Amino acid sequence: MFRQFRAAVADALETALADAGYPTDDLGIEEPPDDVDATLASSVAFRLAAEAGAPPPQVAAELAEAIDPEPVTYLARVDTQGPYLNFYTDGTYLTDTVDAAATDETFGTLPDRGESVVVEHTSANPTGPIHVGRARNPIVGDAVANTLSYAGYDVARHYYVNDAGRQMAVFTWAYETFDEGDLPEPERDGDDYDLVRYYRAGNAYLDPDDDSWASTAAEREAAEAEIEAIMEGLEAGDEATYERVTAVVDTVLGGMRETLDRLPVSFDEFVKETRFMRDGSVDDVVERLQALEEAVYEEDAWQLDLHEHGIDKNFVFLRENDTSLYTTRDVAHHEWKFDEFDRAVTVIGEDHELTFRQLDTTLELLGNDTDRLEQVFYSWVNLPGGEGMSTREGTGVDLDDLLDEAVDRARAEVERRLDDRQRDDELDETDVERIAEQVGVGAVRFDVVAKQPTKTITFEWDRALDFEAQSAPYVQYVHARCCGIADEARAAGVEPATTPDPDLLDTPEERALVREIARLPAVIEEAADELEPHRVASYVRRFAETFNAFYRECPVLSADEDRAAARLALVLAARTTVANALDVLGVAAPESM
Repeated sequence: MFRQFRAAVADALETALADAGYPTDDLGIEEPPDDVDATLASSVAFRLAAEAGAPPPQVAAELAEAIDPEPVTYLARVDTQGPYLNFYTDGTYLTDTVDAAATDETFGTLPDRGESVVVEHTSANPTGPIHVGRARNPIVGDAVANTLSYAGYDVARHYYVNDAGRQMAVFTWAYETFDEGDLPEPERDGDDYDLVRYYRAGNAYLDPDDDSWASTAAEREAAEAEIEAIMEGLEAGDEATYERVTAVVDTVLGGMRETLDRLPVSFDEFVKETRFMRDGSVDDVVERLQALEEAVYEEDAWQLDLHEHGIDKNFVFLRENDTSLYTTRDVAHHEWKFDEFDRAVTVIGEDHELTFRQLDTTLELLGNDTDRLEQVFYSWVNLPGGEGMSTREGTGVDLDDLLDEAVDRARAEVERRLDDRQRDDELDETDVERIAEQVGVGAVRFDVVAKQPTKTITFEWDRALDFEAQSAPYVQYVHARCCGIADEARAAGVEPATTPDPDLLDTPEERALVREIARLPAVIEEAADELEPHRVASYVRRFAETFNAFYRECPVLSADEDRAAARLALVLAARTTVANALDVLGVAAPESM
């Protein structure tokens, strides 16, 4: 409804401007101040004052007079406050909004755009558990994919698996070389925690400055020869070598997927880079790159000199032994994306910005439309000192550690609140565990996705798990309250109004809640257009404040029969709205807390 109203207001204002001989390129439509009970406002009079030779309030008044509300969808009236035009909605807007959100569980989703988008995110090298510093990638990536899906795009979620580089060759060699008895105990259960011990041992063995294995130069040289053979075997398409590496990669990746499932984050496809080596795509890319004017052979490698394209660092794409690099294979990967999808979005750490500038330029030189490729860069997640996290020597803090701690702290808070209430109908242990998981994991996800990706996050427990502040539990509580009211109404035999009378929802708190409900589709659309899911987090925080004001001032079941039915419909509309906004962010919406 908000999107329809905004479009109708824009058309009416544009017509009024054109009729008055004013330019229509900037309508200045925006949200009104909090103390103005309108749905939209326009600051266009500021821009026109000089041209009109009149003060902005006079220009605004002339435009308001020129707009007839009657044919404008949902428009009740137009008035002015100083230089601003204010646009007010009618009762049909309220009724349609409440009906739509209360009866349609998909409220907030936009029509199918007929456009496919692949979102690649996480794509952590399968060398061990996911570190907390990289936790932002799956959380932001999943939210970006959710936002685009809600906005009407056909979204595919991909994890690009690095299964061909030196790291995986080292890992494979180490796994086949060391014995279980040579390694320390795993830090915790999980295939990634089990196998990462081999990877760490292999790197220590190859490091001449690491005396934990006391390897000789001759032993290291022999190991390097075996590692090089693995890399060359992959490049040559040797099936036996591929199977050896795949056995390690798939095992580690399976453990990493168990961690991602906890968030939860899922993928439609795990795309392996060896795919593009085995099908000839990489050879084709190398041949085409060598034919470019920018191609040079320097320092025993084929490279692209990109200085004339504003990039100081060369793009290396082929080693002297004719083995490709990750970046070369990624060119083939992205050309495959362009063949399969209309758009490609990659969520990636800010330390890869230069690499992606090189990639964009290289793809363009090869004749690709790089306007179809977009990146969302993110900064890191830090933990402050003294936060009570157990850090294992030499490994830092893994995402599993963070999630364990979040659930433990959420459980303690839930149990404390139950004790404070001293209720007879306390939740059982299953309920407590469910809520602790939903709140704990939700706190991590919400706190991460609520910030602009380029800003570094310092994760703080007190803020993230605060039931009273604008955190995940604060917003989740709104959904639980809506569910509680619905359950009580059902028990009392109260039915929601199917077409609520606007006159029965006439308090400022009710009208404000309707306005916020109506905005959800527009917020999702804007978040998708800008690839900024944190806009949805900002919206849902404001929504929670608005609902809580309604909850305090507008009792449902104690109202008279007709008003109770109208307010119940509004509560059901609010429940759908907050549930779907949280779903965009990947945060659970508990039915009880």
